[in-house]
Amino acid sequence: MKYSAIILLIFLGACRETPKEKSEVESVVMQTDSLQPESTTIEENDSLKSQEEEPFVLTEENAIDFFFNYQKGLPTTRVKLTTNLGNFTVELFDNVPYHKANFIYLTKQGYFNNTMFHRVVKDFIIQGGNADNKETARKRREIGRYLLPPDTRKGHKHHRGTISMPSSEMDNPHMLASPYEFFIVVTKPGSYHLDGNYTPFGRVVEGMDIVDLINQQPVDDGDWPSRNIYIQKAEIVK
Repeated sequence: MKYSAIILLIFLGACRETPKEKSEVESVVMQTDSLQPESTTIEENDSLKSQEEEPFVLTEENAIDFFFNYQKGLPTTRVKLTTNLGNFTVELFDNVPYHKANFIYLTKQGYFNNTMFHRVVKDFIIQGGNADNKETARKRREIGRYLLPPDTRKGHKHHRGTISMPSSEMDNPHMLASPYEFFIVVTKPGSYHLDGNYTPFGRVVEGMDIVDLINQQPVDDGDWPSRNIYIQKAEIVK
């Protein structure tokens, strides 16, 4: 009878321990499954993907570093501008790296396409790269808002056929350049009073007669051509 009681107690104790062990196993599995729910992982991936797809925009803070790296290894480059009055080609100077890189970058971005020669001053300059349309404003927003420092001590002068960059119309005591516009000198032999204030970054090597033709077009009191003169396309050529 004494041994029977002991066996019964052992049996009852074993029965009580079994549910406890099972409960602990179930608890661990549930905690493990709840560490990384599937929905959280998907949201994190979507967030990372969204960040990767954000478009690059140039700013005052990143423009110089960007063009410093962009200009590395760029070959001597020519850009052909097709207008509704004819074509001409400019060759960009290698030793004015930021302005050269900027012009190439904007050309490859398609910025100059469908802009205009919006200012024509007789026997002085033609100025292009702007337009009073929504498309040009949209392109500027997407590319970014920035200025370029002048680079006037590389030995280039404003000879006839020189392409140079105007300064910004913003409060601009340091004559920082407006990167979206350019002007071409038509004065014979040149407009040397501009030296030191603006940055020559190339010269017309083909089609100077077309530049002269643009300069001969009638204008209103604000030097805006009476009929729009479009840059239909700008493209890199060898």
